[in-house]
Amino acid sequence: MTCIVGLEHDGRVIIGGDSAGVAGYSITVRADTKVFRNGEFIMGFTSSFRMGQLLRYSLIPPAPQTWDVDRFMATDFISAVRDCLREGGYTRTESGSEAGGVFLAGIRGRLYRIDSDFQIGRSIDLYDAVGCGEEFALGSLHGSGHLSPEDRVQLALEAAAHHSSAVCPPFHVVSAPSPD
Repeated sequence: MTCIVGLEHDGRVIIGGDSAGVAGYSITVRADTKVFRNGEFIMGFTSSFRMGQLLRYSLIPPAPQTWDVDRFMATDFISAVRDCLREGGYTRTESGSEAGGVFLAGIRGRLYRIDSDFQIGRSIDLYDAVGCGEEFALGSLHGSGHLSPEDRVQLALEAAAHHSSAVCPPFHVVSAPSPD
């Protein structure tokens, strides 16, 4: 259980996450963060700490070789993620389809949501959230456009922690500079 929050602002991407590790009714405040840098990317994950470890330490993300970042994300990046998760023993097959986990990724001023079926998505709202605190965070982001991006991410995480027993501080925030 988790809350990962991300937004695009002035060519930058900011991603924040909580520290809860949840198993049933037990919660552990984890020292290893759910948000991190990997090369040109910033990422924040839900689903599994194992998936996050693979994305952080095993994934060697390719660099976009095209001006079409969406195309790169849907093809080259996702292929690298699938290979990494499969080689790390994380992916599973459900009804003949390969499945992974859910995470946010920021690159070159764009925020992407990667779902368990490996589709990529970008919200027209220029923000997104994943995890069990997702709805609380999205509501907060919707109503906080007048604040700085870092304050918006912090407030969204606080709202999720207030309303979800599976989200807790400390919160960690990373940002990626604009591509220019």
